[in-house]
Amino acid sequence: MGYRNLAACVADLERNGSLIPIDQEVSADLEIGSIQRRVYQAGGPALLFTRVKGSNFPMLGNLFGTLERTRFIFRDTLKAIERLVQLKIDPRYLLKEPAALASVLPAAWHLLPKKVTDGPILANRTTISGLPQLKSWPDDGGAFITLPQVYSESLNAPGVRHSNLGMYRVQLSGGQYRQDAEIGIHYQIHRGIGFHHAEALEKKAPFRVSIFVGGAPSMTVAAVMPLPEGMPELSFAGLLAGHRIEMVEREGGLPMPAEADFVITGIIDPEKTLPEGPFGDHFGYYSLAHKFPVLKVENVYHRDGAIWPFTTVGRPPQEDTSFGAFIHELTGPLIPTVVPGVRAVHAVDAAGVHPLLLAVGSERYVPYCEKRTPQEILTIANAILGQGQLSLAKYLMIATHEDAPQLDIHDIPAFLSHVLERFDPRCDLHFQTATTMDTLDYSGSGLNSGSKLVLAGVGEKRRELGTELPADFRLPAGWSAPGICLPGVLALQGPPCRLAKGEADPELEKLCSFLESVPGLEAFPLIVACDDSRFTAESLNNFLWVTFTRSDPAADLYGVGAFTAAKHWGCRGPLVIDARVKPHHAPPLVEDPEVERRVDQLAAPGGPLHGLY
Repeated sequence: MGYRNLAACVADLERNGSLIPIDQEVSADLEIGSIQRRVYQAGGPALLFTRVKGSNFPMLGNLFGTLERTRFIFRDTLKAIERLVQLKIDPRYLLKEPAALASVLPAAWHLLPKKVTDGPILANRTTISGLPQLKSWPDDGGAFITLPQVYSESLNAPGVRHSNLGMYRVQLSGGQYRQDAEIGIHYQIHRGIGFHHAEALEKKAPFRVSIFVGGAPSMTVAAVMPLPEGMPELSFAGLLAGHRIEMVEREGGLPMPAEADFVITGIIDPEKTLPEGPFGDHFGYYSLAHKFPVLKVENVYHRDGAIWPFTTVGRPPQEDTSFGAFIHELTGPLIPTVVPGVRAVHAVDAAGVHPLLLAVGSERYVPYCEKRTPQEILTIANAILGQGQLSLAKYLMIATHEDAPQLDIHDIPAFLSHVLERFDPRCDLHFQTATTMDTLDYSGSGLNSGSKLVLAGVGEKRRELGTELPADFRLPAGWSAPGICLPGVLALQGPPCRLAKGEADPELEKLCSFLESVPGLEAFPLIVACDDSRFTAESLNNFLWVTFTRSDPAADLYGVGAFTAAKHWGCRGPLVIDARVKPHHAPPLVEDPEVERRVDQLAAPGGPLHGLY
């Protein structure tokens, strides 16, 4: 049942033709990251780099690079998890399928971690500088762990029951960190380790943190699972692994997985921070240097034959896209049990995940009304925005099941068309201003700060969406190259934005005023102002990335015929999103040309990586 360690997984994948050893010496400084991203884009195998320049440890990339491979890795336990999910949704399931009990009971036993006194992880010690030093993008602030499992426990209630295991990136070098003595831990807003940090601040006491790398593949997935409070990630790891996770108890320290490949132990002074970053992140931009907690390193353990797993992130889709798809398969059916009235939720990966959330809910408040308007789904939208990591959504577009029971939330063009056909820009735009935003999103007013928009599309169709420009379409000076991104969505290329954060742009206001006199725009309820309309309209992914990563609703939404009534903002004509790059935005990720040439040569005919990408 499942893999107990990473080496067993690697051996099995190689036997099944899903992993290829790379014996060519390559550098962890940009080269390995570039190779991994290319192989991911090609839908290729997992990669075991056996000769990493300057390191004694092999590196494993693209392990979860396809959804099919991820399912294969956990093939022994998925059925039992499906049955447990079904029991959560409908407890009567056991009455209908009594045979399911045979797989559910052992699975429940696997939820309990197992205490042990020794394990392979204690075999060896090294230093931070002795670990593989992965640098993914040219302007990264140093080397990072990109698949860490960061473990902490509550000071008020120590033990696994009140533990947190999260994937918070870890900076190993660079910046102001003392080499081999300090490393940085970057955790975003709404993350479980924050509760433990808050307790430590209240007690004015340091708290212990350990960083696990490798081990059972289920540990890596558990670290990114959006689990409800009260369910330890270690329990889910055991459920997904098909066996209890063995944890070595160390007097005076935190427990560590007996089968981990590496474990870094240390202490965080809750009042000490140092600049962490920059880091090329999954929005497709650098997250900049900001002060984050510092781990004072005590020990670095590793097992015999240790393997260093890694990923690289960047503009989606990347390997974390497959993570997200797998997590949705496991948890998607549970969403209606968490938020009453919601039918489905989809965080759009191409838009950076949190910037755009699509949802379908029920509209049952007044079923006797002749005309359906957004009512219950606004309650549902507020519930979604108050639920764990869903609360990080910046744009939430919501539709009703009753209008279109067949609507597929993963068919993004169809969903957007459905909403754009129905929403009324005069009354269906609902803002939350001066609120929290994803830590990695630099479109807002500051770190963790910005705004949110709920756009509701309910009832009968209000308009037919345009697929061709109106015959008499024209633009004011400074605006050009109109392009149709999707039915009803128009991209316009405008002058560069040079305004300070939060300032209203006269160019956008002039554009909206001009468009009031342009006929035929009722078929285009959404207009995107951008720097390159050809690029924006070229593909669905380009439209989603540009529009939703480069705009903050409260600051960057304009409208044709805009008005404010009773403190409600709306517009009588098309909604206009200013998705141009702003001076306060983080820089986009750009690869190093020389590194890319070297990586090209590795895959050229006769090269050691020919055929992989």
